[in-house]
Amino acid sequence: MSTTRTQVAFTLAEWFGCGRAPRAPGTVGTVGAFPVYLLLRAQGPLSLLGAALLISIVGIWAATIVEDASGKTDPQNVVIDEVAGMLVALAATPPTWPAVLVAFLAFRLFDWAKPWPARAAERLPGGFGVVLDDIVAGAWVAVLVLALRMGGVL
Repeated sequence: MSTTRTQVAFTLAEWFGCGRAPRAPGTVGTVGAFPVYLLLRAQGPLSLLGAALLISIVGIWAATIVEDASGKTDPQNVVIDEVAGMLVALAATPPTWPAVLVAFLAFRLFDWAKPWPARAAERLPGGFGVVLDDIVAGAWVAVLVLALRMGGVL
C-alpha cells in the first residue's frame, strides 16, 4: 500500500505524468520544463535559476523516495531532474525559438553523454545522483549557449 507521501513523490518525480511516456521519457520530461520556462522567462534568468534550484531540491527528495519504493537506481520514470537541468540551460539562452531549440538538443545530447563531472555526479547516492548529473549537463549547455552568443551565432 503506498502512502500519500509516496504518491506525491511519484507525481513530482514523474513531472505530472511526463515520466510515464512509453518512449523517450527523458525527452518528454525535458519538454516538461517548457511550461515553467514560458511562465518565468519574462522575469529573467535568475527566476529560471531559482526555479531550477527549487525543483532540484524537490527532485532530490522525490527521486530518493521513488528509488527506495521501486528498488531501482535512477529509474527512467524520474524526469524531474531533466526539468531542473533544462531550466539551468535555458537561463543562459536568448528567448528565441532557434536558440531554445539549440539548448534543447544540446541538453539531450549532454544528458546522454554525461560530460565531466556529470558522470561523477551521477554516482552520488539517492536523489542527489539522479538530479545533479542533469544540473551539470544543463550548466555545460549554458556554457555552450553563452559561447555561441559571444560568437554571434545565437
